[in-house]
Amino acid sequence: MKKILLFCLLTASVAGAYAQRSDRSFVRKGNHMFEDSLFIKAEENYLKALDMNPELNEAYFNLGNAYTAQQKPNEAIEQYSKMAGALEAQKKELMDNPSASKKDLDKCKQDLAKTYHNTGVVYHMCEQYDKAVEAYKQALRNNPQDDETRYNMILAQRMLQDQQQQQQEQQQEQEQEQQQDQQQQQQDQQEQQQEQQQQQQQEEEMSQENAEQILQAAMQDEKDVQERVQEQLMKAQPKKPLEKDW
Repeated sequence: MKKILLFCLLTASVAGAYAQRSDRSFVRKGNHMFEDSLFIKAEENYLKALDMNPELNEAYFNLGNAYTAQQKPNEAIEQYSKMAGALEAQKKELMDNPSASKKDLDKCKQDLAKTYHNTGVVYHMCEQYDKAVEAYKQALRNNPQDDETRYNMILAQRMLQDQQQQQQEQQQEQEQEQQQDQQQQQQDQQEQQQEQQQQQQQEEEMSQENAEQILQAAMQDEKDVQERVQEQLMKAQPKKPLEKDW
């Protein structure tokens, strides 16, 4: 049974005619390091090759493989993208050139297919299945006979559907939770308003009762004052009757 992730970590071959060139010597040394699982050392050699020759496409590709092996997906995607961009430009030139050989065009498409395949694998590892599917599709456009890429694409499509369904379910749950929270907030607000209304009503009743008590107290005070005044007036009256006029 095939594994979920099918790695195609491909190392570029080094032509004997270029064996004396230092940039390709670094690529060849990096390939040996990669085969020995010394991925950091391989990375260092590929970077040295690119420092000497920034147009050395296979160094970008192999550097992407080294980053993939070190579980550095962003760095790997960056290198594969550089490789794919250069190969796409090369493919366009070959297709626009009537004198270009079919062999060169086929070789370019094969390299593109490998680059897009590895790009898809990295996205697949990161569970970015939508981008993985698109990368696999690009690989198959350049090499429709690649069954391994087709298998990976079908698998990524299924996992993408599962992921979207799961996201949809999570979104529905969040919406339900938000709706419940809103309902709870509305209920809390209504209860708070009712409490405020009851409190206000109690305060109004207490204010009215206090006003009546104050009024009654004032009336009682006035009555008491009148009674004291009347009592004082009674005391002020003379005890002997007035003498009659002569």
